[in-house]
Amino acid sequence: MAAQAAVSSATGARRVVLVTGANSGIGLALCERILSEDNQIHLCMACRNMKKAEAAKSELHLSHPGADISLLKIDVGNINSVIKAAKEIRQRYQHVDYLYLNAGIMPNPHFSLKAFLSSLMSRKVFIMFQTGQGLLTQEDWLTDDGLQQVFMTNVFGHFLLIRELEPVLGQGGCTSQVVWTSSSNARKSAFSLTDYQHSQGQESYSSSKYATDLLNVGLNKHYNSKIRVFINSFTLSPYNGTEALVWLFMQKPESLDAMVKYHSCTSAFGNNYVASCKMDIDVETAEIFYQELVKLEGKMKEKSGITGDHS
Repeated sequence: MAAQAAVSSATGARRVVLVTGANSGIGLALCERILSEDNQIHLCMACRNMKKAEAAKSELHLSHPGADISLLKIDVGNINSVIKAAKEIRQRYQHVDYLYLNAGIMPNPHFSLKAFLSSLMSRKVFIMFQTGQGLLTQEDWLTDDGLQQVFMTNVFGHFLLIRELEPVLGQGGCTSQVVWTSSSNARKSAFSLTDYQHSQGQESYSSSKYATDLLNVGLNKHYNSKIRVFINSFTLSPYNGTEALVWLFMQKPESLDAMVKYHSCTSAFGNNYVASCKMDIDVETAEIFYQELVKLEGKMKEKSGITGDHS
């Protein structure tokens, strides 16, 4: 407890930035770029593999020797791990100012001959050849908690983390900013309210990313006085893919539109820029989905014997 108190005291005056999936790819590039923008923050790298996290932390200290960086073990694909990590965060910090929900998985895609043949004589054939939509299917599996792995990792684990961090979000009269990494592959057609875990489909990744877009709207409705949630998607390389994430870091939450997705883009000349696009989201569907996940949260906590105490 003494060590936790020391961390809390040391970070009290600093803005706390927590990034999940921070040890590689987009997450690590984001950490490096944010430290370049503001080396006075406290950066918490929340990772599943602590050996890789230690290596990533050392890499960041090479380019930012004085950076204030800590590590946190979390597996957003496991409910108990999320609950345990959230408890540790609440003990470490009085406030979390930026929460980047970046961790996730994309199952290896497989070519679907059946989908290819069925689409040849349909109106979808042009879209299929232009985008690959329907040609690739993804395998999914169940977690130890009995949930679909892609849904748990990309959606529910982070939803649960936000809910568990309520006591340290929006503290000190300031609005916390939550930024959830989405994808241009988020498609309404892949998502169903009656099968939001996508147990019956073959496009679990696209479904999960559309689900995060829906939750962007639902969470903002319920937490707008404390936190603001924004969605981004990325392209080409980890560094380029952080363009919108870093841009959002420098914006005032009240100046942004919760119904917009902010895309990291790169021009033909190699210049990075941010483009905004209205999301194809039905507000009523977003609210229903939010309430469904609240029910699932209660059910899974009861099943695991987890209380709702945030102390």
